[in-house]
Amino acid sequence: MDIDWGPLPRRYARYYLENTPSLVWLVVVNAVATLVGVRYYVETMPDVSTFLWPLYADSPAALFLMTLSLVTLLPFLGRSLDDVPTNLPLAYLHTIALVWLLKMGVWTFVALNLGFDAYFPAPWAYFGIIVTHLGFVAEGLLVPHYGRTTRGALLTALVLALGNDVLDYGFGYYPPLRYDPGFALVAASVALSVLSVAVAWWLLPRQSERGQ
Repeated sequence: MDIDWGPLPRRYARYYLENTPSLVWLVVVNAVATLVGVRYYVETMPDVSTFLWPLYADSPAALFLMTLSLVTLLPFLGRSLDDVPTNLPLAYLHTIALVWLLKMGVWTFVALNLGFDAYFPAPWAYFGIIVTHLGFVAEGLLVPHYGRTTRGALLTALVLALGNDVLDYGFGYYPPLRYDPGFALVAASVALSVLSVAVAWWLLPRQSERGQ
């Protein structure tokens, strides 16, 4: 009997992650969405150091991390999620992927509504982007059904998320917006960094720090 884990029933996770067509579909969609997301940053990326691109292109980075997280399941197609092995490096990957998905999904909703007049009612610039980014949160709910976390992974995710905020607002590398971010967006971003890690801590089962 399936046991519900967190806000997403286990039976839905099994459908998407244990079946070859649905899992491959998820991987492909995430990979394509990563490329589509990068296009949004292309014009401004030449002004940013190549080494900072993973932190600058926030939403594509979240999708890329989720793609990698899903790819780790491909060798175990046909096996139950209960039998998928895990280890310490995977715990870090799954944790950071979940945190990035949660943060960027909600951040986009907040950012577009703080700059409401600059985006609404454009069908794609407002509604399309909000819907697709809230999809990050929905997809992230799959991760606790196969991923694990550790205190070290959670701490690393928090440091990276807060470091990303410093880079964004301390050095001006925030995602391209149609308005200048003010204190409200900065405060919301920092709060979301902490909240996303807290939600990951709540949702993800624990993995031994020793690995297996």
